Amino acid sequence: MEMLGNRRLGVTQQQAWDALNDPETLRKCIPGCDKFELTGENQYAVGLAIKIGPVSAKFSGKVTLSEIEAPHSYKLSFEGQGGVAGFAKGSSAVSLKPVPQGEEGCELDYTVQAQVGGKIAQMGQRLIDGAAKSTADDFFKRFDAEMQSRFGPPPEEAPAAAEEKTGAVAGFMQKLGLGRKSAKPDAQADGSAGE
Repeated sequence: MEMLGNRRLGVTQQQAWDALNDPETLRKCIPGCDKFELTGENQYAVGLAIKIGPVSAKFSGKVTLSEIEAPHSYKLSFEGQGGVAGFAKGSSAVSLKPVPQGEEGCELDYTVQAQVGGKIAQMGQRLIDGAAKSTADDFFKRFDAEMQSRFGPPPEEAPAAAEEKTGAVAGFMQKLGLGRKSAKPDAQADGSAGE
């Protein structure tokens, strides 16, 4: 299995780097993860539960970081055993780069190469790829939420999204004749009853 992606993060390159190297943050953000502990220099013990189609398993394994160039990039290798469900092993490359001057946040690029064996491998490539993509999407949703709880929403995106949502709801409510009336004098003079 091979997967690659690019994500725009609403935090600085340094903030993203620190979070991606923090075992507790990773434990919170990796779906099904109940253990992500430092066991040695750049080595971590990992425990997580996964479900692919009808196969559910608890995997335990290790992650090792290498080629670390803070706060820009690192490579990691992973391997895990899930009993009769099978095994997974592979590698990933992660890089962070600042966005153009005047814009907020940073960009994260990642690639993953993985091999699976056992019952999981019998599920079929499409099902495995779908589960991997879903897991990656879930990780980044959780990661974004964690970054927002620590550092607040990205400065430009949050207010614009809130205004758009409020505007759409308010516009719909006004079409239905519900909600607040316009503060304009001609709207109050049309004889409609108040609130």
